[in-house]
Amino acid sequence: MLKGIKVIDFTNYLPGPFATLRLAELGADIIKVEPPEGDPARHTGISKQRDGFVFLANNRQKKSIILNLKEKEGYDIACKLISQADVVIESFRPGVMEKLGLGYEAVQKVKPDIIYCSISGYGQRGLLSKLGNHDINYMALSGVLSQFKDKAGKPVHPSITLGDYLGGYAANERILAGLVSRTLTGKGSYHSISITDQLVSLLGNHVMVEKETGAETGINVLNGSIVSYALYETSDERFMSIGALEPKFWSNFCRAHGREEWIGEHFSAAEDGNPIFQELTKLLKSKTFYEWIEFAQKVDCCMTPVLEIGELNTNPYFREKELVFASSWGDYQVKMHSDLEQESIAPPPQKNEHKDEIMRNILI
Repeated sequence: MLKGIKVIDFTNYLPGPFATLRLAELGADIIKVEPPEGDPARHTGISKQRDGFVFLANNRQKKSIILNLKEKEGYDIACKLISQADVVIESFRPGVMEKLGLGYEAVQKVKPDIIYCSISGYGQRGLLSKLGNHDINYMALSGVLSQFKDKAGKPVHPSITLGDYLGGYAANERILAGLVSRTLTGKGSYHSISITDQLVSLLGNHVMVEKETGAETGINVLNGSIVSYALYETSDERFMSIGALEPKFWSNFCRAHGREEWIGEHFSAAEDGNPIFQELTKLLKSKTFYEWIEFAQKVDCCMTPVLEIGELNTNPYFREKELVFASSWGDYQVKMHSDLEQESIAPPPQKNEHKDEIMRNILI
């Protein structure tokens, strides 16, 4: 779908590389511009291979060239690359690209119809914009982290950087919108993605509920407070999710266990004082994790297992789609677009691996 679209990728670590990986799987040609020491993600996470896990997981299907943008030669090459490109994406601190002479206004003079996207923690201007930051900061400040608490009300440290990934999705949304707009108007555009702002955009329901009722945990039926939409422990200390919001799914679950008297308790409280919740908790603990998986595949009741990461590539659902796959270069990778066939998959590049090829194309 994006064959023929060339992206000059100045991003490091995770949000930008995740964004351009998704564009690469859609057919875009991604030229990854790295500093002399390489993308810091090459050293993030321990790996038995040549680079860190964060780099290896998010940079296949890309070409690498090392450029020192502080030197004239590197700057000149970057400008030539941009002159032949459709998209520029960067994730430096606000103001860095301007100091390098590669901000949007300068780039416009090189390529007037460029689509230019900047990813940052707090936006390019205003309060906090100049401060250092990472995903845990975006999660905390946005209010999203407050939605992950234990029973004592203490925030739980997430083991996935949701803000970084959401920033990548948002960047792609705006890049693709920019490409459509250019087709319609012939004009390029600039896009500033604040990761924190994108996280806040997830909280529309929560903000409205809090302003109307004072409740801080969003829509009541979706926050684990009712028996038909909650997590339950199994006999072997694993967990199942039940999301039977619609009456037909809850009815199917109750009838499958001969407990028609539960049907009317569809939205009763998931708390110890509720005998239905106590009975349901006891029922879930009467069978093993895999017994419940078998049940959930037979009875249509919105029930799924809480899988661990190591179980994804063996689970029938994901195995059928080959969503998690063993790469030809020796590690496991995850598809970005499960419904698209990949004609060929190139491994994450070595530093500067494609310099000669890229330079030849510049001179054509």
